Amino acid sequence: MVHLGNYIGAIKNWVALQDLYETFFFIVDLHAITLPYDAPELSKATRSTAAIYLACGIDSSKASIFVQSHVRAHIELMWLLSSSTPIGWLNKMIQFKEKSRKAGNENVGVALLTYPVLMASDILLYQSDLVPVGEDQTQHLELTREISERVNNLYGGRKWKKLGGRGGSLFKVPEALIPPAGARVMSLTDGLSKMSKSAPSDLSRINLLDPKDVIVNKIKRCKTDSLPGLEFDNPERPECKNLLSVYQIITGKTKEEVVSECQDMNWGTFKATLTDALIDHLQPIQVRYEEIMSDPGYLDSILLDGAGKASEIADATLNNVYQAMGFLRR
Repeated sequence: MVHLGNYIGAIKNWVALQDLYETFFFIVDLHAITLPYDAPELSKATRSTAAIYLACGIDSSKASIFVQSHVRAHIELMWLLSSSTPIGWLNKMIQFKEKSRKAGNENVGVALLTYPVLMASDILLYQSDLVPVGEDQTQHLELTREISERVNNLYGGRKWKKLGGRGGSLFKVPEALIPPAGARVMSLTDGLSKMSKSAPSDLSRINLLDPKDVIVNKIKRCKTDSLPGLEFDNPERPECKNLLSVYQIITGKTKEEVVSECQDMNWGTFKATLTDALIDHLQPIQVRYEEIMSDPGYLDSILLDGAGKASEIADATLNNVYQAMGFLRR
């Protein structure tokens, strides 16, 4: 379920990026199986996520949108990269340490350790210059950079040329594109924790498809404090900063405008104002989502076209890597 944090922290920025760059947006169904999941729900969730991307403004005439598993080069390149990725690099990944500790070793699959290599494959296949990432993903992007440099050194340049290739680098070394400051949305029940799909309580997040009554209830029950007035910059009031920031972003107002409007409000008044703003902002997305989901043929055609465009680029990269690593040509 895509939530407000995903939308503000990522998807909203993607919509702007598609006007500036050649962009690839894909639904990472292969990453989704790194932890236990409900198999019958996977395809439904994949379609739903694709529809949400489109409803939020991703435009298939400007960007390629597709399903990760529909471009088989992702898995093939992951295996090739795995042969050159030291296990010690993966053991350092913070998210693996945290998730494996919570789940226990007996319940953790190998994929939870190796999915950063799949993430590297996702990026390197498309000779990416820039990767939009949040602060919690910079370590994974740094791993991608290290893997690309290692494979370039092991198999690129003159070594590749001797095998009939063009020589030079097999991969571009990508850079991070960090979203604007203040775009991180925190939990509604804890202003110090990021809004998350995996948090046990649904009250901690606003899902993009939440109906009006659910949004009203979640904002009414979200954590606040007992101090008078509202302010952005008091470190002792993380929930206050978070809710004001959400209001600022979804209304498109400046920080100064929000301060002027809201600084003397009590929590009851502000929560009602925030609720109305959220409902007004999300309603067009929800309406468009329902339109897309009611026309399966339209959605399928977009995903098929996106996978076709992506495969042309991905297969060219993959074939170069196979050649440089010495495989017999198919």
